[in-house]
Amino acid sequence: MTIPVPPMHSFTYDGAIVNVFHANKGEGLPKHEHVYSHATFCAAGSCVVRKEGKEVVVVKQTQPLNLRENEWHEIEALEDGTVFINVFSENKR
Repeated sequence: MTIPVPPMHSFTYDGAIVNVFHANKGEGLPKHEHVYSHATFCAAGSCVVRKEGKEVVVVKQTQPLNLRENEWHEIEALEDGTVFINVFSENKR
């Protein structure tokens, strides 16, 4: 079970919300979903992104993933010192 971790940094830039998470092994964002899509990527360490029917290990060389709206997902750090970032906009256009 993923241990919840709050964002280390959170800011808005030109309408997009950027959340930067610093997580140790087993920490991250437990299974959840929301009404907006978001991009997620790993800047340091490694994490696993789980979503319906898929599990992907993400490292700093991995292309950012798009997590679609209304689709459950989970992000869990696989090692201490992992940094992952979520970028999204809650405003539907």
